[in-house]
Amino acid sequence: MTRLARVRTPDGVRVVRIDGDRFIPIDDPYAAFAAGKEIVDAGGPVQGPLGAPCVPTVVVGIAQNGPDHASPVQAWLKSPRTVTGPDQAVTLRRDAGTTVAEAEVAVVIGRDTTGLTAENAHEYVLGVTAVNDLSSPDRSVLDPRNFESKSGEGYTPLGPWIDTAIGLDDDVALSLLVDGEPVCETSAGRYPMSPRACLAYVAGWTTLGPGDVIMMGAPFSASPIRAGVTVEVVVGDLRLRTPTR
Repeated sequence: MTRLARVRTPDGVRVVRIDGDRFIPIDDPYAAFAAGKEIVDAGGPVQGPLGAPCVPTVVVGIAQNGPDHASPVQAWLKSPRTVTGPDQAVTLRRDAGTTVAEAEVAVVIGRDTTGLTAENAHEYVLGVTAVNDLSSPDRSVLDPRNFESKSGEGYTPLGPWIDTAIGLDDDVALSLLVDGEPVCETSAGRYPMSPRACLAYVAGWTTLGPGDVIMMGAPFSASPIRAGVTVEVVVGDLRLRTPTR
């Protein structure tokens, strides 16, 4: 089982596994992961649009995990209320200067991170998804804590699913497309600080839990955008599409 998602059905949101073009409801994948058990199906196929693949209580960003930064890697917090799902239109702020799209690998935590180290980090990770860390960098000059530059409504598109087959050491392709045209192409292997090291750093300061998300930074994968374009973040086989207005 490699693709886990959340589907908005007429009867409410269902957690599913993706089987070809079918959405199969499943029992709580986080409980199964923590118990070391296989995820169990919980009914027949359902239909509906995909939502964000998890509902994080905490969203952590990794700053300075890109090219030519003099400062050490540091973590910061982004409001989980900025999370939105695939194909959901985002209204860019007109009062915050330039908007930048950032294609990033997002790691989804599977269980309480107490005891996580760089060596055993994979034992705490449910899987990987794609994230577009939309930002207003002009505001960072006045707000170095990233609150204003990162807090736009819908500024954390996430999805479309969680891929449980992507490992923390996999050098997956990472690219950013605007209106179908590639503007940035790189890979997870170009992170100066590895995902394992980032996870250990964050877990050393605070405990994360099931469904929480760590965004690993943008290694040569960021570009200014304007309202009206459609942005796509590609992480391996994941393709996250976000229209803007």
